[in-house]
Amino acid sequence: MSDLEGLVAAVRAGEQRAGARLMRDLDDRQPRALEALRALHPFTGRAYVTGVTGNPGAGKSTVVDALIAHYRATGARVGVVCVDPTSPFTGGAILGDRIRMQRHALDPGVFIRSLATRGHLGGLSRSTFDVVAVLDAMGYDRILVETVGVGQDEVEVMRSAHTTVVVTVPGLGDDIQAIKAGILEIADVLCVNKSDREGADRTVRDLLHMLDLRPDGDRKGVEIVNTVATRGLAEGSGIAELAAAIERHRALAWDGEPGKARALKRAAAQVAELVRALLADRAAAALAAGGGLEAAALAVAERRQDPYTTAQAIVDAM
Repeated sequence: MSDLEGLVAAVRAGEQRAGARLMRDLDDRQPRALEALRALHPFTGRAYVTGVTGNPGAGKSTVVDALIAHYRATGARVGVVCVDPTSPFTGGAILGDRIRMQRHALDPGVFIRSLATRGHLGGLSRSTFDVVAVLDAMGYDRILVETVGVGQDEVEVMRSAHTTVVVTVPGLGDDIQAIKAGILEIADVLCVNKSDREGADRTVRDLLHMLDLRPDGDRKGVEIVNTVATRGLAEGSGIAELAAAIERHRALAWDGEPGKARALKRAAAQVAELVRALLADRAAAALAAGGGLEAAALAVAERRQDPYTTAQAIVDAM
């Protein structure tokens, strides 16, 4: 058995060290890791992926932590992908979700992988699709993808998840915020977290108003669930109700023809993302061969060459 075959077999057997090593190599874009991912593709497609997104400070990590506990109580194996922002100055990232979800660290039925965005926009990391595929091949039944704290147009999680949960909290703004295009429109389930705060009822009312403005179709019948995720699975936390809403969306949207249409959209989004990534790699290689970005920028800054010609030359060299 070759090294590649051994790695694929170990990942399929659910060996966490093999899976973690492959995820690291995928994040570093190692050719061997991409070969392993190609070999694993036929063994994916069994996990159900839930994306959790929302504004910074809405309590996404706490909601994810409570959902992990809920799914583990049902006997499901849970994989978690947490994306944190990368500093534009140092290139580093504080992978804080490893701290917030520490109580699950020793549970063999839970695998938590933190990723840095590394400058990737949309609320996710470039490697998110790949890491989800590895967790799927490892046999995890539920995969939770938590995005960075996002703004109104960073909605990429919608294309990578089966069900998108948008977490909001009372007091983020006036009712105009609820009808703005963007993040709230991608929700399959709306979660009003910290609903023990004053103003929770108004937040729900504003969200209902937003839904009333949508055209009829599969984006209109979105459930709104109140949660107090800091209570965990205790009575009144709303986590069981949130999980039930996710299940109802799964039954509604992923059976029959609607499910086939959504699966096609997810596959198209993944292919498009891979094309962008491969082109970005080629552009980086062409740029390096021409002396690097600094040399190209110097020519533009000194007005020896315009930026359009510079960019076209890099593309032509790919």
